[in-house]
Amino acid sequence: MKPEEIRKLEAYFKRNINPKITIKARPKKDESAEVYLEDEFLGVIFRDDEDGELSYNFSMAILDIDL
Repeated sequence: MKPEEIRKLEAYFKRNINPKITIKARPKKDESAEVYLEDEFLGVIFRDDEDGELSYNFSMAILDIDL
Protein backbone atom coordinates (compact mmCIF):
# COMPACT_ATOMS: atom_id res chain seq x y z
CA MET A 1 0.00 0.00 0.00
CA LYS A 2 1.05 3.54 -0.57
CA PRO A 3 2.14 5.61 2.45
CA GLU A 4 -0.83 8.00 2.10
CA GLU A 5 -3.25 5.04 2.13
CA ILE A 6 -1.64 3.70 5.29
CA ARG A 7 -1.89 7.13 6.96
CA LYS A 8 -5.61 7.40 6.12
CA LEU A 9 -6.34 3.87 7.35
CA GLU A 10 -4.35 4.43 10.54
CA ALA A 11 -6.26 7.66 11.24
CA TYR A 12 -9.54 5.80 10.72
CA PHE A 13 -8.53 2.97 13.08
CA LYS A 14 -7.25 5.42 15.71
CA ARG A 15 -10.45 7.46 15.56
CA ASN A 16 -12.91 4.55 15.51
CA ILE A 17 -11.22 1.66 17.32
CA ASN A 18 -8.23 2.60 19.49
CA PRO A 19 -5.79 5.55 19.43
CA LYS A 20 -2.87 3.19 20.15
CA ILE A 21 -3.24 1.33 16.84
CA THR A 22 -0.51 1.62 14.22
CA ILE A 23 -0.42 0.32 10.66
CA LYS A 24 2.84 -0.73 9.03
CA ALA A 25 3.70 -1.53 5.44
CA ARG A 26 4.59 -5.14 4.68
CA PRO A 27 7.91 -5.83 2.98
CA LYS A 28 7.46 -7.05 -0.61
CA LYS A 29 3.65 -6.84 -0.36
CA ASP A 30 1.94 -3.87 -1.95
CA GLU A 31 -1.71 -4.92 -1.50
CA SER A 32 -1.71 -5.23 2.30
CA ALA A 33 -0.44 -3.77 5.58
CA GLU A 34 -0.07 -5.01 9.18
CA VAL A 35 -2.13 -3.70 12.11
CA TYR A 36 -0.64 -3.43 15.61
CA LEU A 37 -1.98 -2.43 19.01
CA GLU A 38 1.14 -1.02 20.63
CA ASP A 39 3.65 -3.90 20.08
CA GLU A 40 1.06 -6.66 19.58
CA PHE A 41 0.24 -7.84 16.05
CA LEU A 42 -3.53 -7.78 15.49
CA GLY A 43 -4.02 -8.64 11.85
CA VAL A 44 -3.71 -7.62 8.23
CA ILE A 45 -5.58 -5.08 6.08
CA PHE A 46 -5.97 -6.10 2.44
CA ARG A 47 -6.59 -3.61 -0.37
CA ASP A 48 -9.34 -4.75 -2.77
CA ASP A 49 -9.60 -2.78 -6.00
CA GLU A 50 -12.09 -4.81 -8.00
CA ASP A 51 -14.37 -3.56 -10.77
CA GLY A 52 -13.23 0.01 -10.14
CA GLU A 53 -14.42 0.03 -6.52
CA LEU A 54 -11.83 0.32 -3.79
CA SER A 55 -12.37 -1.27 -0.38
CA TYR A 56 -10.24 -2.58 2.49
CA ASN A 57 -10.69 -5.85 4.38
CA PHE A 58 -9.31 -6.31 7.88
CA SER A 59 -8.49 -9.91 8.84
CA MET A 60 -7.78 -10.85 12.46
CA ALA A 61 -7.29 -14.34 13.88
CA ILE A 62 -8.20 -14.94 17.53
CA LEU A 63 -6.54 -17.90 19.21
CA ASP A 64 -8.50 -19.86 21.79
CA ILE A 65 -5.70 -19.37 24.34
CA ASP A 66 -6.28 -15.61 24.10
CA LEU A 67 -9.93 -15.86 25.15
